[in-house]
Amino acid sequence: MIEKTVCDYLNDVMGLPAFWEKPEDMPEEFLIVEKTGGSVSDRIMSATIAIQSYAGSMYRAAEINEAVISAMENLTEMSEVSGVRLNSDYNFTDTTTKQYRYQAVFDITHY
Repeated sequence: MIEKTVCDYLNDVMGLPAFWEKPEDMPEEFLIVEKTGGSVSDRIMSATIAIQSYAGSMYRAAEINEAVISAMENLTEMSEVSGVRLNSDYNFTDTTTKQYRYQAVFDITHY
């Protein structure tokens, strides 16, 4: 599963935890990896992956988001990933919980 690959990769390179869903005991800074779509053509898979960067301030969430974008540029070093493209990134503060977060969305081609 590409979302596991991305989550494991970010756990290795980011220096802060990445999860598939919000943990009960949330650290102040963390990432959430979510697959929002995907397709297969000629046995080559593609996926749209959203990565949410949570932090105690909007500025810090934006900093983490920039670090995620930089880290994801090297995801193609993994043998199962052949392409990564930033689709978009934006402020995604959760107005219900008042948690600061940014979201970066990537299109990933993988095997």
